[in-house]
Amino acid sequence: MTTLDRALLTTGLFIPPWLLLGVWFTAQAYPGYQHLQQAMSQLGATGAPTAAFSPWANNFPLALLFALFAWGLARRWRRSNVALASALLVLLHGVASLGTGAFACDPGCTPTEPSLSQHMHNLSGLLMFLSLTLAALLWVWLALRIADSRLLASGSLLCAVVSIGTVALMARAAETGQLFGLYQRINYGVAVLWIAALAWYSLRQPVSGQAKLPVA
Repeated sequence: MTTLDRALLTTGLFIPPWLLLGVWFTAQAYPGYQHLQQAMSQLGATGAPTAAFSPWANNFPLALLFALFAWGLARRWRRSNVALASALLVLLHGVASLGTGAFACDPGCTPTEPSLSQHMHNLSGLLMFLSLTLAALLWVWLALRIADSRLLASGSLLCAVVSIGTVALMARAAETGQLFGLYQRINYGVAVLWIAALAWYSLRQPVSGQAKLPVA
């Protein structure tokens, strides 16, 4: 593994702490912000006190980190077509993260008559969910096939199950107005922790199974 490969893969380890610190520090400038109740997107919503800098502290740098990690993932597992597909999904997630920052949601993020920016924000958010969930599902198989890790396979399956389950809870919370922020943080927190786990496994030397299984 080259120095470039290791540097690119290491970016995946930075994603969870960047998300945690970025959201926390941004929220400090939002009077009355409630992490358990409010969506992270409200930090960058139109009219929010943190709207001007929230995308630059969160969405945009995270998009870059995801893109760099996707490049590293593609280089590391380039002999597997399925792994390359997973890297493409991670890249798509980064592009969607860029979209959620570029297109701010309307005030409160739940308008009765959504603007074009709100529609684009929602579409980007949907792509974020679908891309990482599908990538995790691919790695349920890939972890056994090329990484020789039942632990990673189990973690990938758990990530997908939690992601799908918490989306259902988020939909219910959006109607009741209770604990949406908590469910969203569990949803995305598990996903980025999975990314970090995938980065760590990809950085391991040697990775057993890749030599005997050149194409997955």
